[in-house]
Amino acid sequence: MPVNMMMVTRPTIFFKTVINCYPRLLLFSSIHSTTSAESIEQTIKDAVEAKTYQNIPDLLISLKETCGNRNPFSFLSTFPQNMRIQIIDEMLQSFIPVRPRSRPQLTYNHLLLYTLQSPHPLPLALAILQRMIHSGCLPIPQAHLLLSSAWLDHRHQSQSVSGILLEMQKIGYYPDSGTCNYIISSLCAIDQLDEAVKVLMSMSSIGCIPNFESYGAVISTMCTVRRTGDSVELMKQMVEKAGLTPRQGTVVKVTAALRANREIWKAVEMIEFLERNGYTVGFESYELVVEGCLECREYLLAGKVVMAMTEKGFIPYIRVRQKVIEGLAGVGEWTLACAVRQRLVELGS
Repeated sequence: MPVNMMMVTRPTIFFKTVINCYPRLLLFSSIHSTTSAESIEQTIKDAVEAKTYQNIPDLLISLKETCGNRNPFSFLSTFPQNMRIQIIDEMLQSFIPVRPRSRPQLTYNHLLLYTLQSPHPLPLALAILQRMIHSGCLPIPQAHLLLSSAWLDHRHQSQSVSGILLEMQKIGYYPDSGTCNYIISSLCAIDQLDEAVKVLMSMSSIGCIPNFESYGAVISTMCTVRRTGDSVELMKQMVEKAGLTPRQGTVVKVTAALRANREIWKAVEMIEFLERNGYTVGFESYELVVEGCLECREYLLAGKVVMAMTEKGFIPYIRVRQKVIEGLAGVGEWTLACAVRQRLVELGS
């Protein structure tokens, strides 16, 4: 009996001891983490004061696991704003010759997050963002939200889109398409679609030529929220005014959104518009239109679209073409049904 009591008592005492020590263990862990973060910050500060900026990327990579949640550039807040801008600019310039170009990615992200969370994030954050993009580095996803928030704060202060972007010139940088595209995608990511359109429409006035990514990000978001009329108009503007050819993926997204909205006539008109302007519409877009026609019981239109497909050498999936022929026969369009069947036979389907 005493032996059994001892076996029960010892684990109980040990368990109570661990429980009593647990808060102290947590405190020690917290102190150790804070001390490590402060030590890293001091190391980076020493490198900044010595202007050995090119050493910073390797320092941060080697100390990555001990950084914790504290930004290693937090010490920059102790400097006046003009000096802070100068230091970050010198740092960005020093990274240009660094190879591989992705080596400063962690440093760029820390700098970008620090700046975006500072009292005056723009235009300095845009300069950091531009340098990142030019180096082929991508900001972490959190930057989308922080940049959008900073952007909207400036806009609420009655600053124009072009005014915010041109502020980059005051610190020796110039807005470009890559920077604008990231702003557009950030705004789209938080459902600020109208603001994203304003950025897109303002690009040309400040010397930034919109490209596929500029239009594509906005059009894709419009499709997601079923703003099909706006997406079609923007695509037309992309082709007619900007002289750009939309990517197949973008056309497919618009076509799919129109089909989902049962706006199949508008989808056919869009395809006709693109082809009149020398754009080759792919098989997937045609197939979506035919399927949309069948869903809307527009069998005559489906037959005409299939005939247009076959002229390009496209053959609808067997299930689809059977439904088209059956649908045409069902509404008494025997002539077109026979023409579609004959054309498919000629193509060996």
